[in-house]
Amino acid sequence: MSVFRGKMMRVVAFLGSPRVGGNSDLLLGEALRPIYEDGHDVVLFRLNSMNIRPCQNCRGCEQTGICLIKDEMEMIYRAIRASDRIIVASPIFFFGLSAQVKTMIDRCQALWCERYLLKKSIPSGEYGRKGMLILVGGMKKEIGIQCGDATAKAFFRSISFPEHETLSFIGVDHKGAILNHPTALKEAYDAGRKLVAK
Repeated sequence: MSVFRGKMMRVVAFLGSPRVGGNSDLLLGEALRPIYEDGHDVVLFRLNSMNIRPCQNCRGCEQTGICLIKDEMEMIYRAIRASDRIIVASPIFFFGLSAQVKTMIDRCQALWCERYLLKKSIPSGEYGRKGMLILVGGMKKEIGIQCGDATAKAFFRSISFPEHETLSFIGVDHKGAILNHPTALKEAYDAGRKLVAK
């Protein structure tokens, strides 16, 4: 059963911050605004509130591409398979993606096995498959963005999203501080509009 309702472009968004109303949340909301305005079908997963166990490296998915753990990742698998666009929004913690995002990505090992071991890529639909990564953190150095982007690139490719764009902001730490950034919200809005442009 599909998690989507309509016949417009299907967009999955993952919020990886534990902080409700934080900088990642605000940026993701702004990126989604033009997508909602255009009437596309959006499913938002707030990962911090979901029951998702970490990958156990049991190798049970190698022969089938199906994870043996039964939890709320099953909704995410269905959404990923059906989606045309994916947005991942994460704070940078210790130069990496948040634990919430990384747990979800690690559980996509099943989809990695399906693609690379079983040679069954998820087919592209009418609109193709594109991703977007939103990163924000308090650090002053770009290495956190580079590390987070590298992980996201492996994720997007493993779930048959051949391309993604990254929107990143550093030196932004306190809750809501992104609202004081001179261009961030407009950049997020414009990136969201570009993501669903045909």
